[in-house]
Amino acid sequence: MKRRNFIQLAATSTSALAAGNLSFAAEEKAGKKELFEIREYEIHFGGNQNALHAYLEKALIPAFNKFGVKNVGVFKEIGKSEPAKVYVLIAYPSMEEYGDINMKVKSDNDFKQNSAEWDKVPAEKPVFNRYNSSLLVAFDNLSSLKVPAKEPRIFEMRTYEGYNEDAVRRKVKMFNEEEFTIFNRTKLTPVFFGDAIAGPNLPCLTYMITFKNMEERDKNWAAFGADADWKKVSNDPQYANTVSNIRRVFLEPTPYSQV
Repeated sequence: MKRRNFIQLAATSTSALAAGNLSFAAEEKAGKKELFEIREYEIHFGGNQNALHAYLEKALIPAFNKFGVKNVGVFKEIGKSEPAKVYVLIAYPSMEEYGDINMKVKSDNDFKQNSAEWDKVPAEKPVFNRYNSSLLVAFDNLSSLKVPAKEPRIFEMRTYEGYNEDAVRRKVKMFNEEEFTIFNRTKLTPVFFGDAIAGPNLPCLTYMITFKNMEERDKNWAAFGADADWKKVSNDPQYANTVSNIRRVFLEPTPYSQV
């Protein structure tokens, strides 16, 4: 091949590759979905919850906010549970940014300084036993966290387990194509919907909805159950056997929660 032709071919190939990368980047950006992390802290018997809340409020949340996480929710179970649990919801801009943000947080000098007291908690006085962490990719038709108004609210978080991966895929499809419309009509106000990619009880999906109080919650769920479209879609054979178990918890936000 002559040198001139080789240079022309190389230039053309490079331009095509660059255009392809730009096109892919544009498509990826257009389809960008948040990644949700749910941390479930199980408090040690007699553990000092105030120390955990101080760490979350003064150290962890400011660090996440600093590096691109706009909203971090912190919740406690309604009523007394044994052992007590604290739930943390972190909404990362995307799956790709999850690792980068966590590395920046861990190496940040402000975070290290603000978490100094937390790091000094003695081994003989643990605050929590362990915490579970789940990672969930936002649904196509609800690609980001929806922060409710700053007013007294309760939250219901549900996990739907499937007997296999296909069951969960079909349930996600059911939400994206059918149920969101019914949820909105019956005022089951969404906060997030996520398809779990890591964590316990896989395969599963988890979502959170919010209400003013338990009375409103019961009323709106009753309206959902009586909805004609829900009755129709729930009997559609393509969505049969999509949920094998439901886990549910009622939560209230802490005063410093950003959700």
